Amino acid sequence: MKKIILLLLAVSCLAAGSYGQKYFTKNGKINFDATSSGSPEKIEGVNRTVTCVVDAKTGNMQFAVLMKGFEFERALMEEHFNENYAESDKFPKAEFKGAIANNEKVNYGKDGTYSVTVKGKLTMHGETKDVEAEGKITIQGGKVSAVADFNVLLSDYKIAIPGLVADKVSKTAKISVACSLEPLKG
Repeated sequence: MKKIILLLLAVSCLAAGSYGQKYFTKNGKINFDATSSGSPEKIEGVNRTVTCVVDAKTGNMQFAVLMKGFEFERALMEEHFNENYAESDKFPKAEFKGAIANNEKVNYGKDGTYSVTVKGKLTMHGETKDVEAEGKITIQGGKVSAVADFNVLLSDYKIAIPGLVADKVSKTAKISVACSLEPLKG
């Protein structure tokens, strides 16, 4: 009987420890695609230095990305992105603060894939807007992977598209997020 009580106590402590865990990465990835339909030229950038923190207990999460970290296929496109559209010197980072709305459905102590809804505020180009996206959280061996796709209307963030390239750049950008997170030590 004593062994059973000790075993139950140990399991409950382990579960409580993983449930209150925070997960972190500095190497998340965001793809940005603003290619207009019918355009032969791809308007795509990728940033592999995304910072993300997820609190398993509350579902709160935060992402931050430096705009100059986006890499494009062509240097001229990257220059135009930073100088004309994102205005990266004036608005150096984009940030998302929000939460996993259905976090109670994610068992951070058990391997599996969980469908989630993320809600929060995205700040980009000096503008903050509400964002909601469907995503997946995968737990594998104590590590957490998170993926989500959503669209943003560039005009919502006061990003103007010059008439000269209006046929090449979509008014809506597709954003894809992928992060592999480790337990935060400390």
